Amino acid sequence: MDLELGGARVLVTGGASNIGRGIVHGFATAGARVLICDIDAEQAAKTRAEALEQGAAEAEVAVVDLTAAGAGDTAVGRIVAAWGGIDVLVNNAGLSLPGFVAEDADRDGWRRMVDLNLFGAVECTRAALAAMRGAGGGSIVFIASDAAFGEIRQGVYGATKAAVIAFARTVAREHGRDGIRSNVVCPGLVLPESPDAIGTGSLWTADGQDPVFDDRQIEAVRKHVPLQRLTTAEDIADAVVWVSSARRARQVTGQVLSVSGGYSMP
Repeated sequence: MDLELGGARVLVTGGASNIGRGIVHGFATAGARVLICDIDAEQAAKTRAEALEQGAAEAEVAVVDLTAAGAGDTAVGRIVAAWGGIDVLVNNAGLSLPGFVAEDADRDGWRRMVDLNLFGAVECTRAALAAMRGAGGGSIVFIASDAAFGEIRQGVYGATKAAVIAFARTVAREHGRDGIRSNVVCPGLVLPESPDAIGTGSLWTADGQDPVFDDRQIEAVRKHVPLQRLTTAEDIADAVVWVSSARRARQVTGQVLSVSGGYSMP
């Protein structure tokens, strides 16, 4: 199926590692132009090279800290300056700092998660809306999480992702008249496919282990997945690329899609 994304101008935040990297690869395979926004310049450069090898029409890197005020304008400004506009924004950048509700008193950590997971997405979205409205439409995809529906040790993180879902649906209601679609993809547990999938500054450990889940917990998650397999970055990318297609998903907006093998069914 041709998703008609060849040459599309796509901004992926947090696009250097793991899920973001997989999303970049997905758009590259579709022949899009991809701007990889990340704070890890070295890993982003590697992902850019991979994207070009996989068929991206063009690929560039923007090293931007989305927790800084005005960073959304900076990131979107880079893609508009490079290619004259933006067709797709994928708000993927995120941070998870696990902790049990009764024990987690790290207010600075809470703020960091809110600043990146919520405010970063809000700022990028507002900047993209200005560009998309002038062009007659576009697609915004928010990467939330199954933690938005409640998960152990993910209280504050899950709350930020639940907020993202509410924000995305409001964008869909307010800007459908502008031809802008806004949807949410909620990944299940996605482990890095290899050490190459993460940078040295990643929250993931060098051997690709999740800082939240140990091997026993990972297996427990797998047992509760109806399809009996964990989600991959490619699984997420396939969903994101499809829902970004103005041709194939033109009547899809305001929706929340859990790509988790059925672990969650929102």
